[in-house]
Amino acid sequence: MKNTISRRSFVGTAAAGATAITVLPGYTIASNEGIKKIRLGFIGVGIQSHGLLNNLMKCPETVVMACCDVVTTKVDKFKGEAQGLNDQKWVGEKHEVTGYKKYRELLDRKDIDAVVIATPDHWHAQVAIDAAKAGKDIYCEKPMALTVAEGRAMVNATRKYKKVFQTGNMQRSWRNFRHACELVANGYIGDISEVNVCVGPPVKALDLPSVPTPDNVDWDMWVGPSLYRDYSPVLAPPVEDLRFPNWRSYREFGGGMITDWGAHMFDIAQWALGMDESGPVEFNPPLEHAVIGLQMKYKNGIVLNHANWGSECNGVQFIGSKGRIEVSRDYLRSDPAAIIETVIKPSDKHLYKSENHYQDWIDAIKKRTKPVSDVETGHRTSSLCNLANIAYQLQRPLKWDPAKERFIGDPAADMMLSRAYRGKWNFLDF
Repeated sequence: MKNTISRRSFVGTAAAGATAITVLPGYTIASNEGIKKIRLGFIGVGIQSHGLLNNLMKCPETVVMACCDVVTTKVDKFKGEAQGLNDQKWVGEKHEVTGYKKYRELLDRKDIDAVVIATPDHWHAQVAIDAAKAGKDIYCEKPMALTVAEGRAMVNATRKYKKVFQTGNMQRSWRNFRHACELVANGYIGDISEVNVCVGPPVKALDLPSVPTPDNVDWDMWVGPSLYRDYSPVLAPPVEDLRFPNWRSYREFGGGMITDWGAHMFDIAQWALGMDESGPVEFNPPLEHAVIGLQMKYKNGIVLNHANWGSECNGVQFIGSKGRIEVSRDYLRSDPAAIIETVIKPSDKHLYKSENHYQDWIDAIKKRTKPVSDVETGHRTSSLCNLANIAYQLQRPLKWDPAKERFIGDPAADMMLSRAYRGKWNFLDF
């Protein structure tokens, strides 16, 4: 298929829509506290969607109305699972789950209140912005955006259409991560000098051989807004199994482990440091094309490293003048050890407390408030990760303006804040 390419540099979108919104206008289908059901549609129903389905269906208000994917066998599997949960949850009521191949047909339905987006990363911006335009609230998996420009456009569309947007950075709803961040934010390890984040390597160029496309895969739609390349089962397995597909490693469709696990762990660093609406101002990559060792620096002098600081990967280490805190999904520990036993005082700074990431989104929909991982927060985290990938690719120091969302004195690097699209897709059109 021939590509029709338009190059969209990141112009004029950085400042618009950046103002935080605390309370959104009233919900259209019912009074805020009187909603009995939040009717969901799922877009992208691969392996990740099944965990989202089960977690969201534990929320008392939820019912699934529709699902969509470009792989028909995935639609069939998800549809059956969702229908069974509907029938079990809403005994005596008929709520039929409809499957679609085209997500815009799902968005056209007036009886769907909110959508869950679990597509590959290269689709997030287009689907989320179309969903906001269609009047749907949004849960979008992390990393929120494939580029900085797409993330800002998602924020702007969310604000313009007054939607509730939760990003899938669910560690913000885990007690250990929140406690670690509150300890750091309240100075219990003193002044922070350095934060080390251990996650996997940056993104790489796609080098997979092409094979014939299976009959049950709409490959043209899978590629969607990205530049076309032929099918590979590594990117989109025709039959779902327990392994995640590996599109996330390749620049055309994902951001490597820098954005995959980085969207979780750098997010915790940003939260603890109070940088949810900002980010580092310097990016200093290692020499000789290394895949670890990037140093980032905030305006206040705190250094954020992409570094292997221990034997385990996927964790965060905060180093302060009075001690150290380390946190991952498997542990929360400190030196001195007693630090993590500290009880946060009523007079201390308290971060947003969410006990359940999915119920938090549903509650925010009902109350028209911002959830724990609002779209601006998700954008700033994914931006940090995307900027890290740019620094690794360019192999030169970069200076960044978090307010303007531009590199300083580097127009060539600015060109990498967006990407080329095929002609019919235009995510900025909202």
